Amino acid sequence: MDLSFITSYFVPVVMAGCLATGYVVKKWIKDVDNKYIPTIVFVLGAVLNCIVMKDVTVESIVGGTICGLASTGLHQAFTRLIENKEN
Repeated sequence: MDLSFITSYFVPVVMAGCLATGYVVKKWIKDVDNKYIPTIVFVLGAVLNCIVMKDVTVESIVGGTICGLASTGLHQAFTRLIENKEN
């Protein structure tokens, strides 16, 4: 498995798309429980990465899912950082 996709420019695009979608789902769609958001961005990351890379392979799917879950962690890190500055 080639993990060179990490250094490509596709990663920020997919991660930003997942981060924005997760934020919209969390803030604007009240019927979705927070525990489903990582699953949503997991699947979305895989789909977006396959679209951006124009190829459906195991590497593109795994890379997209990693980006999707990393966007969840990135959101949590920024939330913790902002909350600690306000206290």
